[in-house]
Amino acid sequence: MRLTPSRWIGASVRRQLLVMALLPLLVAFPLLVVALAAWTNVAYDRLLITKVRSDLAVAQGYFEQVISEVGSGTQGVAGSQDLVAAMRRGQGLGTTLSDARARLELDFLTLHDLQGRPLARALPAGLSAQDLQTPMPPMPAALANTVQSPHQRARAQLLVLPPEALQALAPHLMSRLHIPLVPTLNATPTQRNTEERALVALATLPVKDAQGHTVALLSGGLLLNQNLDFIDHINRIVYPDDALPFGSQGTATLFLDDVRITTNVRLFQDERAIGTRVSQTVRERVLNEGRVWLDRAFVVNDWYVSAYEPLVDAAGQRIGMLYVGFTEAPFRLVRYAVLGAIGLIFSLAMVASAWFSLRFARAIFEPVARMNGTMQAVEDGNAQARVGTLPARNELGALAGHLDHLLDVIDEKTAALRRWADQLDLKVAERTRELEASNAALRQAQQQLVKSEKLAAIGQLTASIAHEINNPIAVMQGNLDLIREDLGPNAEPVRDELRLLDQQVERMRLIVTQLLQYARPTEYAGYVETLDLNRTVDDSLVLVGHLLSQTRITVKRELAATHRVGINRQELQQVIINLLINAIQAMPEGGELCLQTQDTPQGAELRVLDTGTGLSDQALARLFRPFFTTKNDGNGLGLWISQGLLERYGAQIAAGNRSDGTGAVFTVTLLTEAQAPAAVGTGDGRPGVG
Repeated sequence: MRLTPSRWIGASVRRQLLVMALLPLLVAFPLLVVALAAWTNVAYDRLLITKVRSDLAVAQGYFEQVISEVGSGTQGVAGSQDLVAAMRRGQGLGTTLSDARARLELDFLTLHDLQGRPLARALPAGLSAQDLQTPMPPMPAALANTVQSPHQRARAQLLVLPPEALQALAPHLMSRLHIPLVPTLNATPTQRNTEERALVALATLPVKDAQGHTVALLSGGLLLNQNLDFIDHINRIVYPDDALPFGSQGTATLFLDDVRITTNVRLFQDERAIGTRVSQTVRERVLNEGRVWLDRAFVVNDWYVSAYEPLVDAAGQRIGMLYVGFTEAPFRLVRYAVLGAIGLIFSLAMVASAWFSLRFARAIFEPVARMNGTMQAVEDGNAQARVGTLPARNELGALAGHLDHLLDVIDEKTAALRRWADQLDLKVAERTRELEASNAALRQAQQQLVKSEKLAAIGQLTASIAHEINNPIAVMQGNLDLIREDLGPNAEPVRDELRLLDQQVERMRLIVTQLLQYARPTEYAGYVETLDLNRTVDDSLVLVGHLLSQTRITVKRELAATHRVGINRQELQQVIINLLINAIQAMPEGGELCLQTQDTPQGAELRVLDTGTGLSDQALARLFRPFFTTKNDGNGLGLWISQGLLERYGAQIAAGNRSDGTGAVFTVTLLTEAQAPAAVGTGDGRPGVG
């Protein structure tokens, strides 16, 4: 029979106590570790997000400062006397603008009149003669609406310029515009192959003469495309050397739309990831929805704790993003190390707690296990088994003492009962010899009278034994009730053990009651059912399956009965199980157990055949007498009880040897309709022998 986990645990007091002791440790501790790990994980993530948020604030502050410096520097040049004087002289404008551009570290400075016609521009050193002779085009249309009022705070604006606009302002910067787009995983699909637009920080301010009249427009600014010095400087400000622990690397990036136009993120070992694109998820959050991204993100080829902020132009349109972030892998390894340390600490604590719990649980389950083992040994036929002295001096120790005393009383009463039974056999034999001369009717009546006297005598003996046994049983039950009352709620951990002892006490009561039932069979007949004999045989085989599994006995079934029989199910199973156990014990070296059923005119018949040593003539003569046994550890009541159970319903049991001499055969004859014992018989008051 396959045991479920609950049955497997319930089959042993030791297992139940171990489960009681270890279940809180095996459940509560892991749940606590999981909860702590989850909290640590969330707290660690929040800490990293807080860190990258502050990094973004630093980068944004520096970026705003650069924008302001471009505006204030351009304003300073526009209001300088040197520029006005050079315009009045009509010469030296290029030199003045070039000196100012170099001083302010701008990428370009251009001067146009109020109609947008070119006047002069600053050119960096090292240009070719052809570049120096290239004529300056008019002011690009993209700058027409960016002129700031002299009363406004000088501040550069972010603008996206087409290539021709940058060509007009700073032709020497055109080489930084052509950025091939690198295919990027999870980016928004696009048909473009290159990025040709320019992202500039530009300030366009009026130039006034001595009378305060605007005479020209001065444009100055920075090109952010591939401006590596600019992005590296931001990265050094946000992430100076040794600013990040555990070897994490900080990065910064400027995006035009979703394309990295300047970054220190590496695509390969020495190649920057310029031209790669941001993922579609980040693009939708930052560029489409205008929200700041603060979360993990896969950047080019690694996971980063990232912060993205949208960049807007002069018209308030989102044109790009500012990004800062640092590699997550070192922090992730540290997180795993912390979680591992927590798990190790809790594991050591759990092991230590389990050790102490098992030590205390053992003091409870060992006495209970010894008492249970003693009861099992007595049931198996070892009448001398005792619990013995226990180290515990508590209620369990007292209970073990009462159990040993009760077993001693039962042993004494059983010996007395056997002596009285032998004396009764002698009296019955003497009375039988006196009645042998009588006729058949008188012999039958005499046999019935002898049987009645035997049962009456056994009933008296049983009643006497029941009285003597019930007293120690009452003492044991009283002590159990006292234990529960004294322990109160503290009895809950051993509730199952106390219930087991209650069951054993009740079992002893039932044994005494059953002795009375067998002494007065007609008064205790059970509820009659109409049974399928074949199915009852199969059910009984299942109940002795554990015994068969320990032998080399093969079972042969020849179940041909179709008639149903009238008898109590439990009592019929008791008879069949008793016959099966006797057959198993008769074949210690193995053999064949054959079960046959067949119909009879009045019901059905069961035959149990074994291949043991068979039955001697002496055994056949006394087989169904009480306390007769051929086994050293038997009590001689099994077949006598089985006969009494069957006679309640008019059924019969017979015993004999197989015709081929290979073993014994027991035959149980059952009726379709149960009858009172007086209605059936063999004619001489004794069961037949087959």
